[in-house]
Amino acid sequence: MEAADDRTKAIRRRYNRTALYYDWMDWLFPASLRRRVIAQAMGKVLEVGVGTGANLPHYPPGGEVVAIDFSPAMLAKAREKASGARVPVQLLEMDVQNMSFPDASFDTVVATCVFCSVPDPVKGLKEVRRVCRPGGRVILLEHVRSENPVAGAIMDVINPVCASLIGDNINRRTVANVQAAGLRLIEVQDVFARIVKLIVAAPQ
Repeated sequence: MEAADDRTKAIRRRYNRTALYYDWMDWLFPASLRRRVIAQAMGKVLEVGVGTGANLPHYPPGGEVVAIDFSPAMLAKAREKASGARVPVQLLEMDVQNMSFPDASFDTVVATCVFCSVPDPVKGLKEVRRVCRPGGRVILLEHVRSENPVAGAIMDVINPVCASLIGDNINRRTVANVQAAGLRLIEVQDVFARIVKLIVAAPQ
């Protein structure tokens, strides 16, 4: 447990450092793609790992969004975007691996490029399953390990460098992690080069 806590603290420090210029790094997920993902969110929405708030302008009117991140510096940037959102947004400092919400609190849980950096992704996804209501949806946009054997092996080799520098793991098997967390897959769609996937799941 102590090792996991240490990893969480280390990654939080990295994201606090990169918050100032994170939007420049986030080129992989353009606004058009974010709109496509956010359009599927309904009802009371939890966004985990909100980062600098890049998704917040794309929520349509009529809903309600609670957004969490474990980096205070990221949340400070997200507050700037929340002020222009078309829905009420509540921002909270919280770790997806240990959320304080009651069971079955949300109709939709959204995450974009989050479970590449969560120290224990299955634990985080189990928490997502716990707080999502029966009949609700979990919508993830994530970059994953390539299914090509050669490309996947290369990603494995360079992953320690990426994880050390920016906190992202480029070789996560997120589809398998979703299933390991007890979520039922509804749709898995390749978005870019089979390494960016839209994953829609639901509590069992």
